[in-house]
Amino acid sequence: MRITVLGKSPSWQDADGACSGYLVEEGGDALLLDCGNGVFGKLRCVRDYVAIDAVVISHLHADHFLDLVPYSYALTYAPRQQPVPVDRWPGTTSPARPRLFAPAGARDTLRRVVGAWGNEDLVENAFDLREYTSVDRLEVGDLHIRFHEVPHYLTTHAVEIRSARSGGRFTYGADSAPNDEVVRFADGTDLLMIEATLPRPERAGPRGHLTPGEAGAHGRRAKAARLVITHLSDELDELWARNEAERTFDGPVAVARTGAVYEV
Repeated sequence: MRITVLGKSPSWQDADGACSGYLVEEGGDALLLDCGNGVFGKLRCVRDYVAIDAVVISHLHADHFLDLVPYSYALTYAPRQQPVPVDRWPGTTSPARPRLFAPAGARDTLRRVVGAWGNEDLVENAFDLREYTSVDRLEVGDLHIRFHEVPHYLTTHAVEIRSARSGGRFTYGADSAPNDEVVRFADGTDLLMIEATLPRPERAGPRGHLTPGEAGAHGRRAKAARLVITHLSDELDELWARNEAERTFDGPVAVARTGAVYEV
C-alpha cells in the first residue's frame, strides 16, 4: 500500500502547498483521503482524477473537503466527460463518477456551500455520494476501511485503511483534541499519521488539536511502528516539530511534506 501526501497544511495553505489530502493506492485501486483546498491540483500531478475509485472525507471542515468543488466541476464539465466528441476526446456514455464517502450531514453541508453561487447539487451529481457513520465498514477494491469518532469541534473520524493483499495497516488520526480514542483505534498500526497543528495547547476554550509533543505521545501509547506528523504550517520550524514529537514517541518521526510517499 502506497500513501502519497498531496497536502499537509492546517486551515491555511503553505506556500505552493495544499491543505489535507492523501492518495492511497494498492495495485490498481486508488482512494483519496480528504480533499482540502489546493489538493485537486496536487492530485492531478500524480494521478488522473478520473482514475480515482473513491474519496473519503474525515470531517466537514473546509480544509478537509473544499476541493471537492473544483473536482466536481472537472467531473461535470471536462471535455473527456461529455457525451459528444470535444476536441480530441471521442465522447463517452459512461463518465467517471467516483464514490464519495462523507460523514452524516455532508449532503446538506455541501448543498449550502455550493448553493451560495450555483447549482446546490453539483457535488452529489458529480460523485456517488454516500454518508457514513462510525460503525460502517467500506471496501474500495483491496483497500478495507473502518472509522472511529475522535473529539474535535464537529463530528470527526479517524480512518483506518488496511490492505487485503499485504495486511498492511495505515491509520489516519484526522483532527482531534488529546484523547484515548485514537490511541485505542490505532493500537499496533504499521503507520500512524497524526496531526501536530499547535506550537502550544489552546489557551482558552475547548481543545481541538495536538502539539507535536502530544502527537508523539499518542503514537507511543498506540504502539505505532512508524509515526508521521502532519497538519502543521510551514511557518513552524520543521526540525523543532520533529524533535518535539521524537522526544515523546521514543523513536524516529517523519514530518509530512507535499509529495512524500510512504509504503505500508
